[in-house]
Amino acid sequence: MNFNLSQIPDRKSKPRQSGITMVMDKGLSLEEARNFLSVAGPHVDIVKLGFGTSFVTPNLREKLEFYRSHEMPIYFGGTLFEAFLIRNQFEDYISMCRDYGVSWMEVSDGSITIPHAEKCGYIEKLTKHGIVLSEVGSKDAAHIIPPYKWIELMKAELSAGSSYVIAEAREAGNVGIYRGSGEVREGLVQEILTQIPAEKIIWEAPQKAQQLYFIELIGCNVNLGNIAPSEVIPLEAMRIGLRGDTFMLYLDKKENAG
Repeated sequence: MNFNLSQIPDRKSKPRQSGITMVMDKGLSLEEARNFLSVAGPHVDIVKLGFGTSFVTPNLREKLEFYRSHEMPIYFGGTLFEAFLIRNQFEDYISMCRDYGVSWMEVSDGSITIPHAEKCGYIEKLTKHGIVLSEVGSKDAAHIIPPYKWIELMKAELSAGSSYVIAEAREAGNVGIYRGSGEVREGLVQEILTQIPAEKIIWEAPQKAQQLYFIELIGCNVNLGNIAPSEVIPLEAMRIGLRGDTFMLYLDKKENAG
């Protein structure tokens, strides 16, 4: 860090298994990606090329090579996986990932219905080709999944080989673990945490209030996803108590009394 401050919580160092910040790249140009990593690189753990943007992104190979040159794990958004799957092109998806040198893959069913045993089968198959993340939850706000079912799905997907389960929120943060207003479904989250280790979950949390909730609940080394490139530095400051919302979180109250 740039100067000495006491009472700063310990952030796990990269490469880390928890305390992850996953960023959503929704079509940054190569130059924008360079600028983004020049500032935020030390605080970013994974980059997701959001939904199907990689299909229409110019200079895709060059951008992927740039991220790889900075040892940055990258993966295509789960919507692209679903787009291949619904067209009966699962093997083409594997070939495409191999062709582009992408070894992290997301399995999701937010836009299409996949029988869960079948979804777990895809996870098992993809673990032979790389690291798998799987997303739990629907992008349909009307589809409410009860807590016991979230837990059941997450357990099964971790058992099938997922390195992390991602709690669905969409890029807007208004479905899945959130209400339409963006408010956290606190009872759901806390029930999930009674059964699933926090370090195995990446909580999609694009909104500041959502990020704050999880930092206060789990701590500075909570895994957070769908972070905008411009929000990485503000998030890192908030994680360690250097933003008004978390300013008092890690201070020794006795030392600072009076």
